[in-house]
Amino acid sequence: MLDRIGITATSLCALHCILLPVILPALPLLGVSFLADHVWEHVFLIITAVLGSIAMLSGFKRYHRKLYPFYLLILGVIIYWQKHDFSEAVQPFIIALGALLIVTAHFLNIKLCNSCKPCETKECHQ
Repeated sequence: MLDRIGITATSLCALHCILLPVILPALPLLGVSFLADHVWEHVFLIITAVLGSIAMLSGFKRYHRKLYPFYLLILGVIIYWQKHDFSEAVQPFIIALGALLIVTAHFLNIKLCNSCKPCETKECHQ
């Protein structure tokens, strides 16, 4: 469940960042100009990272004992967070790369969790 929420949140965040330059002039008219603030982007990314971390660590602990989905999540968040360090021409690619890594981490976590039942024994932890 948390993986699906994480995928949705990451996708919405990426859409927000990519579409923001197009809809920026309309935001004040709609009363949602706060969406253009970089603080909002960072808050949303932090929420995504926290939910993702809970999902990854829960999958690790209860099912598969593999950390690479968590590493992909963290790498994606770091790349996404640094998007403002690049020119505006490159930012959509940085956003796409970060979002792709985060979504991939969630998909891998789902796949790993579904391939293993909750373990009472050490079978799935190998």
